[in-house]
Amino acid sequence: MKNQLSLDDAQQFAIDALVFLAQDSELLSRFLALTGISADQIRTAAGEPGFLAGVLQFYLGHEPTLMKFCETTGTDPASFQAALRLLPGGRTQEM
Repeated sequence: MKNQLSLDDAQQFAIDALVFLAQDSELLSRFLALTGISADQIRTAAGEPGFLAGVLQFYLGHEPTLMKFCETTGTDPASFQAALRLLPGGRTQEM
């Protein structure tokens, strides 16, 4: 991920992270259980402010999931924090 992220970059990063977890039935089940949404609500929820920040927070809240994504995609874990700061609902979540 480039050093200076735009909001569009952060949104795309979060969407890529969502796609990654959607391709893993165990991760998806955990995500759905923690968020309280159903699989058929994801597309609608993705348009809500804060949802994409929640996707990144899901990863940041569980290091094995974060590392699985980073190792599989060659992503620097710090990219999650950088993207999160730009997204609605993520700016107030300093970790």
